[in-house]
Amino acid sequence: MDKFTVVGGIPLHGEVTPSGNKNAALPLIAACLLTEEPVILKNVPDIQDVRTMVKLIQSLGVKIEQNNPNELTIHAKKISPTDLDPDLCRKIRASILLAGPMVAKTGLLQLPPPGGDVIGRRRVDTHMLALQKLGAEVEYGRSFSFRANGLKGADILLDEASVTATENAIMASVLARGHSTIRNAASEPHIQELCQFLNKLGANIQNIGSNTLNIEGVEKLHGGEFEIGPDYLEVISFVGAAVVTKGSITIKNAGSQYLDMIKLVLGRLGVTWDEKGKDIFVPENQKLEIESDLGGAIPTVNVMPWPAFPTDLMSIAIVIATQSRGTILFHDWMYPSRMFFTDKLVSMGAQIVLCDPHRCIVQGPTPLSGEKMESPDIRAGMALVLASLSANGKSVIRNVNQIDRGYEKVDEKLRKLGASIERSTEE
Repeated sequence: MDKFTVVGGIPLHGEVTPSGNKNAALPLIAACLLTEEPVILKNVPDIQDVRTMVKLIQSLGVKIEQNNPNELTIHAKKISPTDLDPDLCRKIRASILLAGPMVAKTGLLQLPPPGGDVIGRRRVDTHMLALQKLGAEVEYGRSFSFRANGLKGADILLDEASVTATENAIMASVLARGHSTIRNAASEPHIQELCQFLNKLGANIQNIGSNTLNIEGVEKLHGGEFEIGPDYLEVISFVGAAVVTKGSITIKNAGSQYLDMIKLVLGRLGVTWDEKGKDIFVPENQKLEIESDLGGAIPTVNVMPWPAFPTDLMSIAIVIATQSRGTILFHDWMYPSRMFFTDKLVSMGAQIVLCDPHRCIVQGPTPLSGEKMESPDIRAGMALVLASLSANGKSVIRNVNQIDRGYEKVDEKLRKLGASIERSTEE
């Protein structure tokens, strides 16, 4: 098991380029099952979750060539609906993304329960309901069983704006006979990229970026090339790293078109950055003062479906708030375990009151001190890295393989910005 040793208090300076969006790469790899022709994916992040997804689709008979660490050629000419390895499926939540394309392409899939971050119950009912609307039969015992004798377009109203359920519904609908409408669809950047990718392969998806997608089914898709955009979660992680260390960095190819709401919310914590073409510049003279609501009321940061503030950035925002002057309430209603990492920040000196599993109050600024910790999941793990970079003294973060699932060589990137962070392996 790997660990990071971090000596904090060093301002970060320089340039960094984020990796491709993990949450786009995983559905795009799954979507390659929909065509028998080769597909080249570029800017694929070289991370553990991607490697797990590659192994899963290889087990279905798909040929994959790694042209370089960040480029894959995927050729799903022959697919065999073999039983998937339960251990691999338990490693990633995204294993469920095989349901849509496999049902559409082969009409058959046995899927062990998906895994992923331990941040509370993550229901899969919406996936099943969407595929059933298209004509699939779904049974659940110790695993999920999907069967279909051809899918037919349908009016699908998702009972929640689930990202992965929207992606499954899209992938199943593009080869279904006739017209499909997906209402209450999620619209995150990675869903928009999935739609753009499928259209490039010959699909017909309209209203991309909205919560109502119109899809005309096509007989087949062809091959092609597609470059995955930057990971906005990694972009904001580096913004946070610059802010809490009082540094200044330039983030290249930052995908600023997706950052408006995030910039608005972090602005309430006193964070700002400048846009320079495709890049953003984070200056060192940050205000870091929490903006109160009218009448001096304590403000609240709520997570909501896109384009509102995303749940995956809640942990980063909480760390920034520990270094901002004032009091603020954070509310993540989506996941009942998202806030449980805050006890580690408290042990470092942060003033945080955990109100319940979904809410916490942060009062800052408070100096943080180095601590020994363990990464509980991808996003909380990266938040602990930021806290350690800000802290006085040395911190040790264990179980960083969780962070590796979502961030490509993040320790190397931080070292190039001047951070004192070292990786080592312990028995």
